Amino acid sequence: MSGGEKIINRIKSDCDESVKAIELEAQAQYDKVIDEAKAEIETIKKAHLEKESKKIAQIKAAAKSKAELEIRNELLKKRREEIDKTVGMVLEKLLNLEHEEYFNAIYKLASKLSGMNGEIILNQKDLNRLPLDFEYKLRANGLDAKVSDKAADIDGGFILKHGDIEENMEFKAIIAAERDRLEDLINRELFI
Repeated sequence: MSGGEKIINRIKSDCDESVKAIELEAQAQYDKVIDEAKAEIETIKKAHLEKESKKIAQIKAAAKSKAELEIRNELLKKRREEIDKTVGMVLEKLLNLEHEEYFNAIYKLASKLSGMNGEIILNQKDLNRLPLDFEYKLRANGLDAKVSDKAADIDGGFILKHGDIEENMEFKAIIAAERDRLEDLINRELFI
C-alpha cells in the first residue's frame, strides 16, 4: 500500500469514527428526547386522568344528590297522600257517626264556645234528625243558642251566628284549622 493510500485509509477511518461518534451522539439525543417526550406524555396523561376523575366524581355526586332529592320528594309526596287520605277518613268517620255519637260530637264542639249565645245553623240532614232536647243539651254544654230554620251548606258540624260574627264549627273547617297538629299526630303514628 502506498503512502497516499495509507493517508486515504486513515482519513476514511477517522471519518468512519467521527460518523460513528456523531451517530452515537445523535442516538443518545434522540433517546433523551423520546424519554422526555414519554415522561411529558405520562405527566399530561396523569393530569388529564386526575381532571377526568374529579369530573366523574362530581357528576356522580350530583347524580346521587339528585336521586336522593327525588327519593325524598317522592317519599314526602307519598306521606302527604297518606296524611290526606287519613284526614279524609277522619272527616268521613265524623260525618258517618251514629245518630247519638254524632250529636255528642256536636255538643263537644258547642262546649268550646261556652259562654256564647246566638243562632246555631246546621245542615239540612242534621235539621231533619235533630234530637228533641238539642237546645237543652247545648245550654248544658255552655252554649245558649236557638236552632235556625235555615240550613247551612256544610257537610257536618255547625255555624254559630251571634250578631255579625260567625263561628265556623264545621268539621271540615276544624280539621283544616287543626291540620298541623293532626299531621304531627299522624306522622308519629304512621311514620315513626
